[in-house]
Amino acid sequence: MAQVSEAQVLEVLRTVVDPERGKDIVSLGMLSGLVVRGGNVAFSIEVDPKRGAQAEPVRHAAEKAVEALPGVLSVTAVLTAHRAAGQGPAPQQAHGHSHGGHGHSHGHSHGQPAEQKPLVPGVKAIVAVASGKGGVGKSTTASNLALAMAANGLKVGLLDADIYGPSMPRMLGISGRPTSHDGRILEPMENYGIKVMSMGFLVAEDTPMIWRGPMVMSALQQMLRDVNWGTLDVLVVDMPPGTGDAQLTMAQQVPLAGAIIVSTPQDIALLDARKGLNMFRRVDVPVLGIIENMSYFCCPNCGHRTDIFSHGGARKEAADLGMEFLGEIPLHLDIRETSDQGQPIVVSQPDSEHAKAYRGIAKRVWEKIAGEQGPARAAPRIVVS
Repeated sequence: MAQVSEAQVLEVLRTVVDPERGKDIVSLGMLSGLVVRGGNVAFSIEVDPKRGAQAEPVRHAAEKAVEALPGVLSVTAVLTAHRAAGQGPAPQQAHGHSHGGHGHSHGHSHGQPAEQKPLVPGVKAIVAVASGKGGVGKSTTASNLALAMAANGLKVGLLDADIYGPSMPRMLGISGRPTSHDGRILEPMENYGIKVMSMGFLVAEDTPMIWRGPMVMSALQQMLRDVNWGTLDVLVVDMPPGTGDAQLTMAQQVPLAGAIIVSTPQDIALLDARKGLNMFRRVDVPVLGIIENMSYFCCPNCGHRTDIFSHGGARKEAADLGMEFLGEIPLHLDIRETSDQGQPIVVSQPDSEHAKAYRGIAKRVWEKIAGEQGPARAAPRIVVS
């Protein structure tokens, strides 16, 4: 089957007319962020925020037009609200909903003030696992913490919010695509007793996500609010690395009960971790504590300990910043191998010292959420079109 080209997509989108303005969406400049990769098509349609969900028929028509092209495997179409110069703050972006293979996309728009954060129904608390930079083992930590919470008796979900580098399908040994009973709400994937959603379930593993900020946020909002998470004690969110727009918007728009910072011990990693910590503080998200990952290395042959990335830096940083040090996880072959094999160490080696360390951290995090931090913050009614 021949693959579709950007030119073909643009040509067919020129047949989609915005009834309010009387011209096609391409010539009106409403189309943005067009990406065509291996038969997977994604784009956003920029609309005046005052129109909101009234622009949904335009999005639907555009989606159907592209979906009919030979070679198209899936379509992700989203409505994105923009504002003209001099207007007040833009409302929360509309969100799209893509189903792999059929591309059914549902835009939602609501004008809630930015400080009001819709709560995911049925989820008692949402906890972000974050880092100031990549490469510190944040996803490994997030997956093992989620599994540790489940091992401790909690009902747990895990959202892979790293759109550009989703890793949870591989780490948790899950393949296949989510289903939907009503064409709107996705059913999460499951393994090891936890519910999981990731962009990695919706696109091929080797497909690059070359998306602009609004499309990334639309996808994140879809995976939060358009997924049947059911009743959960905790939803763990594996945040993208860094402190960019996606991370900031997640912190501002999602009712986080708290955030966990993951860092390695060396100074440069701690500097970036401090940036992530300060970002959460500025948007009034409680920081539950810091985890020092790759804290030390013990030779499996002779038992000699080597502090490859230094040691104790995260503990000192936590003390300097007046927050809790949640624990340290060593750099160990078993942790890496079990994650690569889709059998995280908490479930594959539950009696190991490493699994016990994760369960101890998970226990303390839950104590802080249920006790010191109290319940997740209240949020307004969600208006769904």
